[in-house]
Amino acid sequence: MKSLTEQLWFNTKTRRAFINITPKIEELVKKSGVKEGLCLVNAMHITASVFINDDESGLHRDFDRWLEKLAPYAPTSQYDHNNGEDNADAHLKRTIMGREVAVAITNNALDFGPWEQIFYGEFDGRRRKRVLVKIIGE
Repeated sequence: MKSLTEQLWFNTKTRRAFINITPKIEELVKKSGVKEGLCLVNAMHITASVFINDDESGLHRDFDRWLEKLAPYAPTSQYDHNNGEDNADAHLKRTIMGREVAVAITNNALDFGPWEQIFYGEFDGRRRKRVLVKIIGE
């Protein structure tokens, strides 16, 4: 069995961002040499997310508005967690959008459905955060 473990690092200039990381994950799958297997992509910070969806800017704006309605940033006093911090909303947004994705690898390529892409979601940016990529298979 082959395996590859890599880390991707992000430091967004904004508090919230969605970054398409599919091209980088595809490079890592090729590098791994795995023909048939699985690729796990995992946000390693509690206020960031990894998810699969369409790479369409209108949808990303919809996500941003929807998440802000579900877990608004302000007023920060509405959250018990915000005693010295102001990121309780980011924890909730991460829970909604998810921690990780697993994608099948077939013929040394990510095996996606139509329009599927992998995204890093940032909900409390402006600091360095890590994503773990683990590829295993034959």
